[in-house]
Amino acid sequence: MTTAAIITVAITGAVPKKRDTQAVPVVPAEQIESTQEAFEAGAALVHVHVRNKDESSSSDPELFAEVQDGVRKHCPGMIVQFSTGGRGRTQAERGQALSLRPDMASLATGSVNFPTQVYENHPQLVESLAQTMLDHGIKPEIEVFDLAMLYNARNLVDRGLVRAPAHVQWVLGIPNALPARRRVLEFLISELEEIMPDATWSAAGIGRHQLEVNRWCLELGGHPRTGLEDNIKFDRNRLADSNAELVARLAGLCEEYGRRPATPTQARAILGLNPAP
Repeated sequence: MTTAAIITVAITGAVPKKRDTQAVPVVPAEQIESTQEAFEAGAALVHVHVRNKDESSSSDPELFAEVQDGVRKHCPGMIVQFSTGGRGRTQAERGQALSLRPDMASLATGSVNFPTQVYENHPQLVESLAQTMLDHGIKPEIEVFDLAMLYNARNLVDRGLVRAPAHVQWVLGIPNALPARRRVLEFLISELEEIMPDATWSAAGIGRHQLEVNRWCLELGGHPRTGLEDNIKFDRNRLADSNAELVARLAGLCEEYGRRPATPTQARAILGLNPAP
């Protein structure tokens, strides 16, 4: 039986700059165009960061609103997911755009070491972001960078701060955090099935691990993520031309694993989201 796979495209992120690759879209018009191309290539969900004019991370609700409006206009039904991540943004800023009521938003449920910094998500911040998402009808994507974050997520579900069924994303391959090892992913899936058996899951492989994690995800029944936020290369020899090129490759892999790219309507049903606004 062929099962649908929700392809997420993480179009921009907080790290890649134009000096690294001209393909990364940093202003809203570029982001909307890049998302539309990725949508047409098979992505059903877009993960959105926005940037200031100097390409640094921004929390400006006006920028998030511009991207969301453009995606909703040009990509009918596509799931819009805002980042509440902490690179370059203060903790007070990170939930500012949630009042715009995107379909989803990222929610890291603990702190973790990154290569040059601590990604700090203290319990009060996590609870505050979760409560805001709950109040606005936004489904969190639980971002798991380290093992404790999975059990923290179960605690949030038990306390009613995250509605079941939860959606969890494993982030694999960041130095000092979860390694991109298949046995690690299999363990994480088995733990999820035990403590939150109704949850859905996805996985993101960072840098050179992206394609390998995409394959594991398709084989093991999850929902894969790709995009220039996680990896700016198509292969070891060249940069990716666009987000759409990475999405098209992933969409083409689906059949190899008995999967097919989910349509936006199918993706919304899998994740328990409302029909598109």
